[in-house]
Amino acid sequence: MSESARRASFVLPPRARLPAAAVVVAWLVLAGRLVQLQWAEQADLSAGAIRQSSLLDEIPARPGEILDRHGRLLATTVTTRSLYLVPSRTDDGWETARRLGEALDLDADDLFRRLGRDRERHFLWVRRRLSDAEAERVKALDLPQGTWGFREEHLRRYPQGTLAAHVLGLRDIDGAGRGGIEQSCDAILRGTPGRCVLRRDARGRVLDVRDEVAQPPRPGRTVTLALDAVVQMHAERELDRVMEEWRPSSAAAIVLGVPECDVLAMASRPAFDPNDASGVPAAAWKNTAIASIHEPGSTFKPFVVGWAIEQGALARDERFDCEHGAYRMGRRVLHDHHPYGILDVTGILVKSSNIGMAKIGARLGNRGLHQAAAAFGFGRPTGIELPGELAGILRPLDEWTGYSTGSIPMGQELAATPLQVAVAHAALASKGTHRTPRLVLGAGDGAPFAQESSAHGERQSNAVVSRVLRPEIAEWLVSGPLREVVTRGTGRRAELEEYTVFGKSGTAQKLDPETGKYSMRLHTSSFVCGGPAADPRAIVLVVVDEPSRGDSQFGGTIAAPAASRILRKTLLALRVPARPPQSNSPPLRAAER
Repeated sequence: MSESARRASFVLPPRARLPAAAVVVAWLVLAGRLVQLQWAEQADLSAGAIRQSSLLDEIPARPGEILDRHGRLLATTVTTRSLYLVPSRTDDGWETARRLGEALDLDADDLFRRLGRDRERHFLWVRRRLSDAEAERVKALDLPQGTWGFREEHLRRYPQGTLAAHVLGLRDIDGAGRGGIEQSCDAILRGTPGRCVLRRDARGRVLDVRDEVAQPPRPGRTVTLALDAVVQMHAERELDRVMEEWRPSSAAAIVLGVPECDVLAMASRPAFDPNDASGVPAAAWKNTAIASIHEPGSTFKPFVVGWAIEQGALARDERFDCEHGAYRMGRRVLHDHHPYGILDVTGILVKSSNIGMAKIGARLGNRGLHQAAAAFGFGRPTGIELPGELAGILRPLDEWTGYSTGSIPMGQELAATPLQVAVAHAALASKGTHRTPRLVLGAGDGAPFAQESSAHGERQSNAVVSRVLRPEIAEWLVSGPLREVVTRGTGRRAELEEYTVFGKSGTAQKLDPETGKYSMRLHTSSFVCGGPAADPRAIVLVVVDEPSRGDSQFGGTIAAPAASRILRKTLLALRVPARPPQSNSPPLRAAER
């Protein structure tokens, strides 16, 4: 065949030229794209593939410690081991599940199902935060290498057990603060988490945890509390004694330092162990010192007397006819527990005369009584650095009636938390200065603590200080009437040999939920005391809700002995000098000490 004939045989017919050109162009475009992917976009595509198969996971920081005012350890963090398996390398899943089930008291069937379900994965948690004994039992199984391992995690521990559990709170398995200081100071305690790299499959399932750390964590700061662990221990022991002796539904004890209003102890019963929060009854979670409210009863009376004197409506030496135990005020008849005739102001407080207080209340009127309650902090949270604090109940003035004029001076028709009552009495002991209670002294760097937020809104970094009474009026109340409450009144069981004690009892009837009226069997019994009377250093309040054992419901009988014993231990812990022995004073019975 000639050369021209051969060339002619390779010439495409006109109808085939267009499709052929399209094929050539397509191949050229594809080749160009491959070159672009291989050279120009290789780095971007590689990075994208890594991003799709990897993700950053959080490495929890080690939470900071919580200390008492003397540096005693209340909460710390230890490193523990958590067990994982590698399902993709586990050949005999049932045998592995069975052996681990026996060693760790696990459900072997459940573990076997999890292994089968996640067969392609390279990581599966078995149990987190093992004890040392559990970790040793796992090691003794001698499972095949490469099929299992330990990873270190943080475990929150409370070396003092139940001590101050409601104040401290706890941290859950994910390290989040729940309740107490662990929650309110979480931003300070938790630190800054780090980042590590996880590998995942196309469906987003985690396959492996790499050892690569993208960002190391920074540990949390230490928080120092105003609590004194020794005082706290004594307060809790006394509450346990109260619970055993009187079998109430709950009880609380608060110790405040004077004049700073530092919270030296805050205890609540029932309680729980933050090291083991499993099976805790619902009632045990409540910090009754700040999250339960009751009518203050007679513990409210000194504030009315002090405010009436401050406003010029009452003189200290005035005398009132207490009507021998029955007094008609409008449409109601008021009664005293005992019939009294003429009593001076001191006698009204010492004998806790409701009739005398109602007559003093009438001098102030509803507006003056409302001002007194508000001035001493009732109806609003104290501002303590704890979540869940209640504001109590102080109804608006326009909702008060003629009944209120007689009820408020007796501590009825309003409700308060135990902390509110304690802080108000601390104001009397501090020469008439009302202060925000202080629980947190500092955080790590020694700087004063400023709580970022709380359950009731923003909190100022500086404590609120206000003058509610002139110093001479507050000092007279403490060293005069309230001292005599202990020497010859309703608080005689609170007297101490070493210190001059002042105080006030409270016995408040509770509303019967069935009738809506005051109950004759349900009471809140309380006693607040402090000392020494000439120069107060501490205030102690014990509140016992619904005592169910014994014939008496009076605060002077139920709460006063415990409060005075706590006060004695507190003053000794504060190294307050004791007074010389009183040779003319009869020795106290052991039960009253």
